[in-house]
Amino acid sequence: MATFLKPHLNSHATEGEVVKNPSKTPFWYCAETGVYNSKHPFIKLPEDPFLDVVSFIFSHKHAGFSALIDSTSGISIPYSELFSMVKSMASSLRQRGVSQGDVVLILLPNSIYFPVILLGVLSLGAIVTTMNPFSSLLEIKKQALDCGVTLAFTTDDRVDKCAALGIPVIGVPESLVSNSNSSQSSGFYELISCDPNWDSSPKISQQDTAAILYSSGTTGTGKGVVLTHANFIAMVQLFVRFEASQYEYLSTENVYLAVIPMFHVYGLSLFVMGLLSLGSTVVVMRKFDANEMVKAIERYGVTHFPTVPPLFMALTRRAKDGASSSMKSLKQVSCGAAPLNTKSIEEFVRTLPDVDLIQGYGMTESTAIGTRGYNTEKLHNYSSVGLLAPNMQAKVVDWITGSPLPPNCMGELWLCGPGVMKGYLNNSEATKSTIDGNGWLHTGDIAYFDEEGYLYVIDRLKEIIKYKGFQIAPADLEAVLVSHPDIVDAAVTGARDEEAGEIPVAFVVKRDGCALSQTDVIDFVCKQVAPYKKIRRVYFKASIPRSAAGKILRKELRNLLTSKL
Repeated sequence: MATFLKPHLNSHATEGEVVKNPSKTPFWYCAETGVYNSKHPFIKLPEDPFLDVVSFIFSHKHAGFSALIDSTSGISIPYSELFSMVKSMASSLRQRGVSQGDVVLILLPNSIYFPVILLGVLSLGAIVTTMNPFSSLLEIKKQALDCGVTLAFTTDDRVDKCAALGIPVIGVPESLVSNSNSSQSSGFYELISCDPNWDSSPKISQQDTAAILYSSGTTGTGKGVVLTHANFIAMVQLFVRFEASQYEYLSTENVYLAVIPMFHVYGLSLFVMGLLSLGSTVVVMRKFDANEMVKAIERYGVTHFPTVPPLFMALTRRAKDGASSSMKSLKQVSCGAAPLNTKSIEEFVRTLPDVDLIQGYGMTESTAIGTRGYNTEKLHNYSSVGLLAPNMQAKVVDWITGSPLPPNCMGELWLCGPGVMKGYLNNSEATKSTIDGNGWLHTGDIAYFDEEGYLYVIDRLKEIIKYKGFQIAPADLEAVLVSHPDIVDAAVTGARDEEAGEIPVAFVVKRDGCALSQTDVIDFVCKQVAPYKKIRRVYFKASIPRSAAGKILRKELRNLLTSKL
């Protein structure tokens, strides 16, 4: 049943704090329907049915100078050349046979060329799918087959491995050079320096698929989230551009540090698309290093740093260790992917009192659109993930009865709006279980709104593990585990970890008489998955707790885990 909760301005609500008399119904909540509406004014989105997101991004004029800067080399792409490079990429891909509707895989770490590639692909009316560059060959093969990849971009050192899958591969140089004639170019620079003009542009509908991004969703294995040009146009307008409009300073003066992966919807929304419509500068870090992070902030005068909890805590630690003097340019640090705990918030505010802190909420399935924090001189609400974005609606639903719940009452969060995905690729059953007949996206996250309209995310019902901002589906790891000849049954859950957020922990039932060890299990999984997915601990059990229908009882797993700590 539902629990009524006292709203906490600067800390997450906890179960058991009961409100006997919930507050009066606010104007932005309809008691009859249970719908929460955004407190922000409605924003009219483009009505032209034949508008692609790339044209929309570059339709916004600004006085921005440097678009993308490589944090290590200092090599940059100025705004004066960015659109031409995107068009050159599109023209080159067209000459290589990439057509509208083809799927192109981007298997890259953060790079100043990542946006050029992605926007070039979308300009053709082709479709992008992205992956963690540390994915194993088996994982790459699975995704490539699932969405029908016809071409891939990856780092030079992985070209041969990916080519073994039978997919044409283009290598992207790891060491950035300013001379396009360099021997290191591996042909890539030819793609961005050819004639950007072409005979005819494809007719792209807002409802055409733009990207297939993989997510574990609310339950089960990874699924292809189908996002349209309309979804991304809404994201650019309702998430990135709207947020920028809330502040007095010019967007062209903002410098963002891109550490969050561009292959993830969070980084893709900001660094690959949205910010480029504003003229802001994006400083790109290929991989995270705490010392390099501090150097980049000071060297480039970084003003905004979007983070996930592990990055956030690393920033706070470096500031506490004396690096705060190198962070004087910082105006705002934002955090997403998972809620920050109260201790982390307090340490940050105490260490960097002059830096604004906000949290936000979004999903791959909502094209990163959800809520975003905003602080004023009179109100500092650090622990909430903010107010609903413009044009977005929400419900908080009792996960047992299905009844909608009023403010200060905890339940499952549902979202509705122009960012909600088209559906899961070739998986109508999963789509129907996630998006109902009325268009509500069932997030699987447990949350509540306070009487001011601020959202607090407490926990989640969905079966995923959040490791350093990455989503890990337990079902994927379980499939690997039970493929071992000495493992009869297995289940995976997440254990809390201060540095990583959560770590994957396995419960394993082994074959009678075998001498399987924890190290054996960890090594077996490690060889088949990306490094961030590897099992960190193993517990051997006589049986795995399951329901009568055979579903793993993950709540019991978490209880077992707690009893072992």
